[in-house]
Amino acid sequence: MKKNLLAIAVGAAVAMPGLALADGPTVYGKVNVSLENAEFDDGVNPSDDAWELNSNASRLGVKGDFDLDVAGLKAIYQAEFEISVDDGDKSGQTFTQRNIYGGLKGGFGTLKAGKFDTPTKKAQGKIDQFNDIGGDIKNVLSGENRVSNIIQYSTPALGDLVTLNAAFIPAENNDIDGDGDPETGLADTISVSLVAEKDMFYGAISHDADMTDELITDETGTSPAIDITRVALGLKPGNFEIGALFQTAEETEADGEETSYILSGAFKIDRVKLKAQYGMTEGDVSDEEATQVSLGADYKLAKASKVYAYGTQLEFDLADTEETIFGIGMEHKF
Repeated sequence: MKKNLLAIAVGAAVAMPGLALADGPTVYGKVNVSLENAEFDDGVNPSDDAWELNSNASRLGVKGDFDLDVAGLKAIYQAEFEISVDDGDKSGQTFTQRNIYGGLKGGFGTLKAGKFDTPTKKAQGKIDQFNDIGGDIKNVLSGENRVSNIIQYSTPALGDLVTLNAAFIPAENNDIDGDGDPETGLADTISVSLVAEKDMFYGAISHDADMTDELITDETGTSPAIDITRVALGLKPGNFEIGALFQTAEETEADGEETSYILSGAFKIDRVKLKAQYGMTEGDVSDEEATQVSLGADYKLAKASKVYAYGTQLEFDLADTEETIFGIGMEHKF
């Protein structure tokens, strides 16, 4: 029965894009598929380049809200799944969970619970010009987490400018700090952000404490949790887009610590968007340095459709490894 309902949802999405029924859910999604040539050099035996077709976090979902009969409240919900356009297989499954939650919204703000992106991950805004493809900032940056069992409260936009997001995550008997004892508290992990957004300006500061994650360059292998502080800034003057991100991350129960920087920019000329991005992370203990440089161009076919081409190179200095990717692709939102 569940498979039949899912098939109906897929059919509805294809037949009626952006469908919103009266007092019902909106069916939405994105198909982002690219043909890529990748080459990996480990400093000893460089690999031959290989061609791949990738799905780049293509997705299908439903979301919506409806009025409740109490204090002007609304119920909110979202169920979003990743789909594999290339081969229909995502770790042995056709659909894998992305952002899924239920909650309440009213004059007090928004309260939701489920599995979704942390406030720190969301704090990047739209600074990542190569999100979901080979140049994604997650290759050089910790903190890009979508977590389970998360409860989040968000204030209304204060002064039509600032929003506070505060989330907590019970560990549910998992040992997240590596001390040998499982955690059973209500807020074993926290993630908070303060976001300011107005016209062409975007700014955010966030912090994660005891987040289950790994460092990029300074991982010691002894601590399953890290603390992260992130600051992001974005500007969109005219046809330009400028983004910057600074982050520090350290292991909670070990010595690993690293500092990260992201710089991005784009320029729009009619239907064409030219973009560039640089990312770098330095390890304090290991002295390892990871750098990623990406260049690309998008051509807008319609409001929700584009084709693109890009190249990216990811390098680890001490490990003497280098990965180079060139790709062409298309993205259609519905």
